[in-house]
Amino acid sequence: MKFIDAVAWLGASVLALVEYLGELAIFAVSGISHAFRPPWYPRQLGRAFMEIGYFSLPVVALTALFTGMVLALQSYTGFSRFGAESAIASVVVLSVTRELGPVLAGLMVSGRAGAAMAAELGTMRVTDQIDALSTLSTDPMKYLVAPRLLAGAIAVPLLVVLADILGVMGGYLVGVYKLGFSSGGYLTSTFSNLEAQDVISGLIKAAVFGFVIALMGCFNGYRSRGGAQGVGSATTAAVVSASILILALDYVLTQVLFVK
Repeated sequence: MKFIDAVAWLGASVLALVEYLGELAIFAVSGISHAFRPPWYPRQLGRAFMEIGYFSLPVVALTALFTGMVLALQSYTGFSRFGAESAIASVVVLSVTRELGPVLAGLMVSGRAGAAMAAELGTMRVTDQIDALSTLSTDPMKYLVAPRLLAGAIAVPLLVVLADILGVMGGYLVGVYKLGFSSGGYLTSTFSNLEAQDVISGLIKAAVFGFVIALMGCFNGYRSRGGAQGVGSATTAAVVSASILILALDYVLTQVLFVK
């Protein structure tokens, strides 16, 4: 009986996962299709852009700055054992633009904006405001979801541009004023090893991460049930699922963009 119960539990779990992924895929396709079909709601798009981009600036900026500073210190600690201190500037700029900028910005935005989207839409769902939109002949997917998906895909790459600049600047400050490198030598090493592909690949990752953050926030909030407890569960699920997807997709995109 225990074996049969285990098989039944495994089968039910697989079916629930497949159902969840199917609902998510349908939700994503519907949101994307509504983003490119009229009518459009520019005020909703602007509001979502401010929520995801502008209000996330402080946390992303501080995270990137201190990450660059710590990366320079840690690189010096390791490279000094092999007499390779001259490579610190290259390591900092490549690490920040390729990986740390997009990933850390994505995780920060997920914890802030993704949770806010899930909480807002979840509250609207449990208080029947989404149903009221349908009653007023306004498609909730077009009015609530599509602008957030589009704003996420646009705002996060812009945040990553700022994160790249501040991350490299943090490494520069530590390298020049703490570790004693010459300013000109550090900058020369930074820009001589930086290629356009490094920055572009990071921005591609950022656009994907921004879409995923908005998608998981909207999806979990949109299907929220059960009052305040359901809204809290949806918010937690949105942050956790978006964070896991960011890390998983980072590997996939790195494989596609860099491994030949």
